[in-house]
Amino acid sequence: MKDKLFTNAVRIVFLGLFIFILNQGKPILWLALFGISLLVAIFFGRIFCGWICPMNTFMVGTEWITDRLKIKKKKSPPWLESGWLRWVVLLASVLLMVVGKRFLQKDIPVLIILLIVSVLMTLRYKAEVFHNKVCPFGILQGFTGQFAKLSRRVDSNACIGCKKCETVCPAEAILVDGPTRKAQVNAKLCHQCTNCTLVCPTKAIDYGKKITFNPTSSVHGL
Repeated sequence: MKDKLFTNAVRIVFLGLFIFILNQGKPILWLALFGISLLVAIFFGRIFCGWICPMNTFMVGTEWITDRLKIKKKKSPPWLESGWLRWVVLLASVLLMVVGKRFLQKDIPVLIILLIVSVLMTLRYKAEVFHNKVCPFGILQGFTGQFAKLSRRVDSNACIGCKKCETVCPAEAILVDGPTRKAQVNAKLCHQCTNCTLVCPTKAIDYGKKITFNPTSSVHGL
């Protein structure tokens, strides 16, 4: 419980920083923080996604509400499976920022638009749909995060294959392999949050030197 409270507290602090930066009319500072996080991800994984990103923070809150209301979520629609939309969203976001700054002399609220989209999608779909199929920042975080020196890892000797970690992972970064019945973490998708660690009944999941992931599913090959 204390770990969960700490995680949420960190998220709220960064959400406050995000709101402050936007209120100052300097979204470029937030983008600079994101740029730094890409380098950080090479060593510590996608901590931006799990701890800092305001979209994720709002999505966590949205999921909490929908769970309480027992709203059944849908999985990713077939037309999103190829992952093409996230590239379109990335290019469109960059284009809108450039056009707004250079030709309109103002900042188009791209970050706010994406935040609203993330919340609306979380009302209907599971969180991993936005994280893996739509979020433009996730593409870049996944690219550097796959090389993480430190990441969530599974002690195969302690893992009992209960799949509780799969259930709570917001990014489909954990897969319990069929033949071995052992969980594996894909650092490319992992947000480095504490969800899996908190629910593991045998304490088989912790944070440390990454164990090489051997993808056995198309979902984990994103």
